[in-house]
Amino acid sequence: MTVDDGTLDRARAIFVDGMGAASATSGVLSQLQGRIFAVLYLRDEPLSLDEIAQALQQSKSNISTNIRGLVEWHLVRRVAVPNSRKDHYESAADFWRVMQEIMERRFRWNIRQVIATCDETARAARSDDPAASGTEGERSFMETRLEALRTFAAAVDAGIEAFARGEPITPEPFQAIPIRAVGRR
Repeated sequence: MTVDDGTLDRARAIFVDGMGAASATSGVLSQLQGRIFAVLYLRDEPLSLDEIAQALQQSKSNISTNIRGLVEWHLVRRVAVPNSRKDHYESAADFWRVMQEIMERRFRWNIRQVIATCDETARAARSDDPAASGTEGERSFMETRLEALRTFAAAVDAGIEAFARGEPITPEPFQAIPIRAVGRR
Protein backbone atom coordinates (compact mmCIF):
# COMPACT_ATOMS: atom_id res chain seq x y z
CA MET A 1 0.00 0.00 0.00
CA THR A 2 1.36 3.42 -0.95
CA VAL A 3 0.73 6.53 1.10
CA ASP A 4 0.21 9.62 -1.04
CA ASP A 5 2.26 12.75 -0.39
CA GLY A 6 -0.87 14.67 0.63
CA THR A 7 -1.50 12.27 3.53
CA LEU A 8 2.06 12.63 4.84
CA ASP A 9 1.97 16.41 4.35
CA ARG A 10 -1.22 16.61 6.44
CA ALA A 11 0.33 14.39 9.11
CA ARG A 12 3.47 16.55 9.19
CA ALA A 13 1.36 19.71 9.47
CA ILE A 14 -0.50 18.27 12.48
CA PHE A 15 2.81 17.43 14.16
CA VAL A 16 4.38 20.82 13.38
CA ASP A 17 1.35 22.71 14.72
CA GLY A 18 1.11 20.52 17.81
CA MET A 19 4.77 20.82 18.69
CA GLY A 20 4.59 24.57 18.16
CA ALA A 21 1.64 24.83 20.56
CA ALA A 22 3.35 22.63 23.16
CA SER A 23 6.56 24.65 22.94
CA ALA A 24 4.74 27.97 23.29
CA THR A 25 3.58 26.95 26.78
CA SER A 26 6.77 25.15 27.82
CA GLY A 27 8.65 28.11 29.23
CA VAL A 28 11.69 26.77 27.40
CA LEU A 29 11.03 27.22 23.68
CA SER A 30 9.04 29.58 21.52
CA GLN A 31 6.26 28.39 19.23
CA LEU A 32 8.48 28.85 16.19
CA GLN A 33 11.30 26.87 17.80
CA GLY A 34 8.88 24.01 18.43
CA ARG A 35 7.76 24.16 14.82
CA ILE A 36 11.37 24.17 13.55
CA PHE A 37 12.18 21.15 15.72
CA ALA A 38 9.08 19.34 14.43
CA VAL A 39 9.98 19.95 10.77
CA LEU A 40 13.45 18.52 11.35
CA TYR A 41 12.28 15.62 13.51
CA LEU A 42 10.09 14.14 10.80
CA ARG A 43 12.77 14.37 8.11
CA ASP A 44 15.28 11.61 7.47
CA GLU A 45 17.86 14.01 6.05
CA PRO A 46 19.28 17.31 7.31
CA LEU A 47 17.66 20.50 6.00
CA SER A 48 19.19 23.85 5.14
CA LEU A 49 17.94 27.11 6.61
CA ASP A 50 16.33 27.86 3.23
CA GLU A 51 14.43 24.56 3.27
CA ILE A 52 13.24 25.05 6.85
CA ALA A 53 12.16 28.62 6.05
CA GLN A 54 10.23 27.41 3.03
CA ALA A 55 8.54 24.60 4.97
CA LEU A 56 7.38 27.02 7.67
CA GLN A 57 6.78 30.01 5.38
CA GLN A 58 9.15 32.15 7.46
CA SER A 59 12.13 34.32 6.59
CA LYS A 60 15.53 32.69 6.59
CA SER A 61 16.77 35.26 9.13
CA ASN A 62 13.91 34.40 11.51
CA ILE A 63 14.71 30.70 11.21
CA SER A 64 18.42 31.39 11.74
CA THR A 65 17.74 33.41 14.89
CA ASN A 66 15.42 30.79 16.37
CA ILE A 67 17.50 27.76 15.45
CA ARG A 68 20.38 29.05 17.63
CA GLY A 69 18.27 28.45 20.73
CA LEU A 70 17.49 24.92 19.58
CA VAL A 71 21.19 24.25 19.08
CA GLU A 72 21.91 25.65 22.55
CA TRP A 73 19.32 23.31 24.10
CA HIS A 74 20.80 20.38 22.13
CA LEU A 75 17.48 19.78 20.37
CA VAL A 76 19.01 20.48 16.96
CA ARG A 77 22.55 20.18 15.69
CA ARG A 78 24.38 21.62 12.71
CA VAL A 79 25.71 18.97 10.34
CA ALA A 80 27.92 19.03 7.28
CA VAL A 81 26.38 17.93 4.00
CA PRO A 82 28.81 16.80 1.28
CA ASN A 83 29.16 19.24 -1.62
CA SER A 84 27.23 22.00 0.14
CA ARG A 85 28.53 25.13 1.79
CA LYS A 86 25.19 25.88 3.44
CA ASP A 87 24.45 25.16 7.09
CA HIS A 88 22.23 22.11 7.47
CA TYR A 89 20.45 20.93 10.61
CA GLU A 90 18.95 17.78 12.02
CA SER A 91 16.92 17.14 15.15
CA ALA A 92 18.08 15.31 18.23
CA ALA A 93 16.83 11.80 18.76
CA ASP A 94 18.31 11.18 22.25
CA PHE A 95 15.51 12.69 24.33
CA TRP A 96 16.93 11.37 27.58
CA ARG A 97 20.01 13.56 27.09
CA VAL A 98 17.93 16.53 25.95
CA MET A 99 15.67 16.33 29.02
CA GLN A 100 18.68 15.98 31.30
CA GLU A 101 20.05 19.20 29.83
CA ILE A 102 16.74 21.04 30.17
CA MET A 103 16.16 19.83 33.73
CA GLU A 104 19.67 20.77 34.79
CA ARG A 105 19.92 24.14 33.07
CA ARG A 106 16.39 25.43 33.40
CA PHE A 107 14.51 23.93 36.32
CA ARG A 108 17.34 23.10 38.67
CA TRP A 109 18.65 26.67 38.53
CA ASN A 110 15.17 27.95 39.45
CA ILE A 111 14.83 25.47 42.32
CA ARG A 112 18.22 26.48 43.68
CA GLN A 113 17.11 30.14 43.56
CA VAL A 114 14.13 29.20 45.76
CA ILE A 115 16.42 27.41 48.24
CA ALA A 116 18.82 30.38 48.39
CA THR A 117 15.93 32.80 48.87
CA CYS A 118 14.50 30.72 51.73
CA ASP A 119 17.93 30.56 53.40
CA GLU A 120 18.50 34.30 53.06
CA THR A 121 15.02 35.13 54.35
CA ALA A 122 15.42 32.80 57.34
CA ARG A 123 18.75 34.43 58.22
CA ALA A 124 17.16 37.87 58.04
CA ALA A 125 14.25 36.72 60.24
CA ARG A 126 16.70 35.45 62.89
CA SER A 127 18.62 38.71 62.96
CA ASP A 128 19.29 40.15 66.38
CA ASP A 129 18.57 43.65 65.14
CA PRO A 130 16.61 45.40 67.91
CA ALA A 131 14.76 47.38 65.23
CA ALA A 132 13.34 44.15 63.76
CA SER A 133 9.60 44.07 64.06
CA GLY A 134 7.27 41.16 64.66
CA THR A 135 6.36 38.86 67.48
CA GLU A 136 7.98 35.56 68.29
CA GLY A 137 4.82 33.85 66.97
CA GLU A 138 5.14 35.64 63.63
CA ARG A 139 8.81 34.72 63.42
CA SER A 140 8.02 31.09 64.21
CA PHE A 141 5.28 31.01 61.56
CA MET A 142 7.64 32.48 58.97
CA GLU A 143 10.44 30.05 59.81
CA THR A 144 8.06 27.08 59.60
CA ARG A 145 6.78 28.17 56.21
CA LEU A 146 10.28 28.86 54.89
CA GLU A 147 11.53 25.48 56.08
CA ALA A 148 8.58 23.68 54.44
CA LEU A 149 9.25 25.40 51.10
CA ARG A 150 13.00 24.87 51.39
CA THR A 151 12.53 21.17 52.19
CA PHE A 152 10.22 20.73 49.22
CA ALA A 153 12.62 22.56 46.88
CA ALA A 154 15.54 20.47 48.16
CA ALA A 155 13.57 17.28 47.45
CA VAL A 156 12.82 18.50 43.90
CA ASP A 157 16.52 19.33 43.48
CA ALA A 158 17.42 15.81 44.61
CA GLY A 159 14.85 14.40 42.17
CA ILE A 160 16.39 16.36 39.30
CA GLU A 161 19.83 15.10 40.33
CA ALA A 162 18.55 11.50 40.35
CA PHE A 163 16.92 12.02 36.94
CA ALA A 164 20.17 13.41 35.52
CA ARG A 165 22.03 10.31 36.75
CA GLY A 166 19.35 7.99 35.35
CA GLU A 167 18.27 6.83 38.80
CA PRO A 168 14.67 6.23 39.85
CA ILE A 169 12.85 9.07 41.53
CA THR A 170 10.84 7.84 44.48
CA PRO A 171 7.97 9.74 46.10
CA GLU A 172 9.12 9.16 49.70
CA PRO A 173 11.16 12.37 50.06
CA PHE A 174 8.18 14.40 48.85
CA GLN A 175 5.63 12.68 51.07
CA ALA A 176 7.62 13.44 54.22
CA ILE A 177 7.48 17.21 53.63
CA PRO A 178 5.13 18.99 56.03
CA ILE A 179 3.51 21.36 53.54
CA ARG A 180 0.24 22.30 55.14
CA ALA A 181 -1.39 25.35 56.53
CA VAL A 182 0.22 26.35 59.78
CA GLY A 183 -2.37 27.10 62.48
CA ARG A 184 -4.19 30.29 61.55
CA ARG A 185 -6.19 32.01 64.16
